[in-house]
Amino acid sequence: MLTSAQITQWMKKTAEVMEENQAYLTELDAAIGDADHGNNMHRGYQAIVQKLPGDGDGDDDIGVLLKAAAMALISKVGGAAGPLYGTMFLQASKALKEKTELSAEDVEQFLKAAVDGVQMRGRAVGGEKTMLDSLIPAFEAFQKARGEGNDLTDCLEAATSAAEEGMKATIPMIATKGRASYLGERSRDHQDPGATSSYLIIRTLRDVACDE
Repeated sequence: MLTSAQITQWMKKTAEVMEENQAYLTELDAAIGDADHGNNMHRGYQAIVQKLPGDGDGDDDIGVLLKAAAMALISKVGGAAGPLYGTMFLQASKALKEKTELSAEDVEQFLKAAVDGVQMRGRAVGGEKTMLDSLIPAFEAFQKARGEGNDLTDCLEAATSAAEEGMKATIPMIATKGRASYLGERSRDHQDPGATSSYLIIRTLRDVACDE
């Protein structure tokens, strides 16, 4: 099970990861976007940490925590990242309302809600060189692993590996959504920054779950 204290820790740890990778994400975005993804994700997660409700003692409503994250991202992050990641967390918050701990089934529901939210907001599908190219494989791998009877940490390991593979698979893709789509063929041979930040978020959740 993942407790609400671990979800809070996940948000804080992800803020550190985004700070560590700020320049890297910006470099990726400079090739095919507006060169602001690293700065946006860093600013957004700093805002999340400042606005997290509750006392982090393990009894907080996870739906409330995720909604606070969503509102922080939507209000503080410009461009496409704020609305997309904000919608991701907002949809997940609805699915996990009033829960103080998450089973493997709940985390699968979280990943599904995240994918559905991004698809709804971005009107995108997999294979278009977006964050979905990490999120969809992560969800599908988690779902498959859980269906095979694996525990939560093993399911998260599978999801993280799939997200990483999906992230790397964006390199040869031609972007058909967002700012990168304006480049056409020139968007090829570049790793998508949104798929990269999505992978980092999932990897950090795995790390927090495996630490306990």
